[in-house]
Amino acid sequence: MRLGFVLGEMFAGLRRNFTMTIAVVLVTMVSLFFFGTGLLVQKQVGILKGEWYDRVQVSIFLCGSESPESACPGGEITDAQRDALRAQLEADPRVERVYYESKQQAFENFKETNDSSITDKVTADQLPESFRVRLQDPEGYQAVSDDYGTVAGVEDVPDLRAILQPLFTVLDVATNIALGLAALMLVCSMMLVSTTIRLTAFSRRRETTIMRLVGASRALIQLPFVLEGVVASFVGGLLASAALWAMVNFGVSRLQNRPGFTTRLIDTHDVLTQTGPVMLAVGVVFAVIASLFSLRRWLKV
Repeated sequence: MRLGFVLGEMFAGLRRNFTMTIAVVLVTMVSLFFFGTGLLVQKQVGILKGEWYDRVQVSIFLCGSESPESACPGGEITDAQRDALRAQLEADPRVERVYYESKQQAFENFKETNDSSITDKVTADQLPESFRVRLQDPEGYQAVSDDYGTVAGVEDVPDLRAILQPLFTVLDVATNIALGLAALMLVCSMMLVSTTIRLTAFSRRRETTIMRLVGASRALIQLPFVLEGVVASFVGGLLASAALWAMVNFGVSRLQNRPGFTTRLIDTHDVLTQTGPVMLAVGVVFAVIASLFSLRRWLKV
């Protein structure tokens, strides 16, 4: 009996404030869409960092005949120093694998990545030999750089990850902007839900007063109003999830399916199993908070 009464009052309230309910649904949909976009961008940044950092190897450039004296006061690296450095790297528990690149190999790689107008002016002897080191934990680069940067025969240990840092900085900024817009829109959504519930409660103040006089509990009186906000926000969350799914399915997934594209991108599975449920939960929680706050202030029972 009580369930039927609560549901009946809830649907009656939604019908009476149909225009405001539609507004709540749309504002919630937009705010949760921004929120979900921010979450997906954040997840994509994490995926890219994991994949690209793993691909980047630490390069330990060795002293050669062309190296500056300031970096190599002992001159060109000797065979004994090279062998000792390689043995040290292979014994280091932080190192997963060591690759040696000779001057000739460096020259061949240089020719593959540059135009002939440049490579014709360079000889193999002008390029440094190096050790390419893959780490167990790519984030531990700095410690490896500090340890091997001062070893005899080592000219430089540059951080190749710095090449990727500007991209990740842009992505982090995009994430923060999306989450900031989402927070602003969620506040607007809460205010709209609060206003809608307040108007509904005001229009039905006589009914609620009578219910209180006949012994109805405060929770029973408030529940239909709270459910109105929850239903509107839940529908908005569903629409936001659907829009996010469509964006990923018809946009991101097509990029993923392009020939030669190997980087893992977010997919619809991430939307359905992770971002979508979070969006719905946030929308419902915000609606409950907004409804209870509005009722506490405006519904005098």
